[in-house]
Amino acid sequence: MYGRLVTSPADSLDILRYAAFTRDAVGGNPAGVVLTADRLTDEAVLGIAADVGYSETAFLSSFVGGEGVLRYFSPLAEVAFCGHATIATAVALAERHGPGPMSFRTPAGTVDVVTRREGDEIIAALVSPPASSAPMTEAELDELRSTFGWAADDLDPRFPPHVGSAGNKHPLVGLRDRERLARFDYDYDALAGVMSRREWTTVHVFHERADGAFDVRNAFPPGGVREDPATGAAAAAFGAYLRDRGMLPPGAEVVLHQGVDMGVPCRLVISAVPDSTAISVAGAAHAIGPDTTRR
Repeated sequence: MYGRLVTSPADSLDILRYAAFTRDAVGGNPAGVVLTADRLTDEAVLGIAADVGYSETAFLSSFVGGEGVLRYFSPLAEVAFCGHATIATAVALAERHGPGPMSFRTPAGTVDVVTRREGDEIIAALVSPPASSAPMTEAELDELRSTFGWAADDLDPRFPPHVGSAGNKHPLVGLRDRERLARFDYDYDALAGVMSRREWTTVHVFHERADGAFDVRNAFPPGGVREDPATGAAAAAFGAYLRDRGMLPPGAEVVLHQGVDMGVPCRLVISAVPDSTAISVAGAAHAIGPDTTRR
């Protein structure tokens, strides 16, 4: 049973660090986690996120009976929803209170998570906010092709470019060749401007493997980083895209391999939630570095 987490004084705040979507404790996307953020101001949490320096840090407050308020901050601004920081938070709680269900009220809506122990790891599976996708306009695609330097035949004709959403908006673009994905490059300043105008959070670029899994990479200028190693929110948006194309039926799972080209392999498992527009995104997380930073 979950109890209330007592808020630490400001001068002894525990800032946890976890890698989410790891594969056997290797790789993963790092996130900061603060389990006792009740007394922190927006200015304080943004300062902490900047100090931590990860793409996102999660801040939990009002946590009672397995339910609480969860907010996410990049070093630059608040983010409506962050999948890997949610997974990190859920695993941190499960390690302290035992696995089970929990629910977070986020700026993007309520996000339910179930944690379970699998061998030596704790796996967390989140249920995303409502997820959907819609065709990308020609103007949007032209802007992306310009910033990434893609030719028309670089794109995979089996996967029409879309913009997906699961709390945040993510362009979804399939590439024909794995080598082209490995040469992932773009004009950072130009893409940052496009994404600001379009209110996009990451650009999700993917290539389908022969076994039906996908290699994916995510550009993330709004978070102040060139590339995100694992992106749960984009994975949920991509899951909606696959579901709507009949490639992710209820009961099926699709594995996304991200971070491989960065040297930090990550594994995300997506599935469609029956009788819902939500997508489940699952993965493991592990504490990294020193257990806590005291402030």
